Amino acid sequence: MKRIRSYSELADADRSDLLGQVTAQRERVGARLASVRHVVAVVSGKGGVGKSLVSAGLAAALAQSGRSVGLLDADLHGPTTARMLGVRASSLAVREDEVEPKTAACGVRVMSSDLLLEETAPLAWREPGHERFVWRGTLVAGMLREFLADVAWGALDVLLVDMPPGSERLDTLVELVPGLAGAVVVTIPSDASYRAVRRAVEAARAGKIPLLGVVENMAGYRCGSCRADGPLFAGDAGERLARDTGSPLLARVPFDPAMQALVDQGDVTPAAARLGAAADALAARLGFEDGRQERRA
Repeated sequence: MKRIRSYSELADADRSDLLGQVTAQRERVGARLASVRHVVAVVSGKGGVGKSLVSAGLAAALAQSGRSVGLLDADLHGPTTARMLGVRASSLAVREDEVEPKTAACGVRVMSSDLLLEETAPLAWREPGHERFVWRGTLVAGMLREFLADVAWGALDVLLVDMPPGSERLDTLVELVPGLAGAVVVTIPSDASYRAVRRAVEAARAGKIPLLGVVENMAGYRCGSCRADGPLFAGDAGERLARDTGSPLLARVPFDPAMQALVDQGDVTPAAARLGAAADALAARLGFEDGRQERRA
């Protein structure tokens, strides 16, 4: 991957051909994703709803059902999916014009900024201090574009994109992937989450992104001793979002400390089990015919 230069580092010829460079980069994205059948965004209007856990669990469940699956962690400043899938400590193979994604034990191909950073190191941009505000959005968009265009994803049935909290990056993804298959929306039951996530839903609709379904995370609390489910948050945001948007409620997932402990250690198997039915429903929405029985030819 090439480092993105700040405007002050560009020669006059580079500056005059910025549009041509962006067009060429978009063409590279299109060429790279030509062998990817569906690109699906996983979105939420707020942080703290467990969106990355849902992304990792859905990816693993789809892979276990015989799909070829990739997971792109587009939350550049708070990446977590590589660790959840057990590939954080491994290095990347870099070739002349592409990077090989890591493959998790469950078969999911993973790319994340977490794989480029030292432990606990923040993502830092290389640009003059007085240009940071102007260039930050361009740099973030450029990094997402490189993750799509310069990673050797190969032939995939589904590429899930774990989006950062909020909705501002959806426009960037739509510009890079005009044929985006749709979005899965993640919420928790509370009314505050409903209101924040509804804004993300409206942003998706404005971008003409199909809504593929809703996942309500932390829908209760699973006791570590008796394994019974009890209340955690008041509200029914998942059902309300599904009803108000005409999208299916794919899953209601309780907060399970035992499951979370395993995921924190890089074992996403229990999350995949909880999201297996949601993965089947998502596969059906994407046009795969026989759920878990179908295998990629």
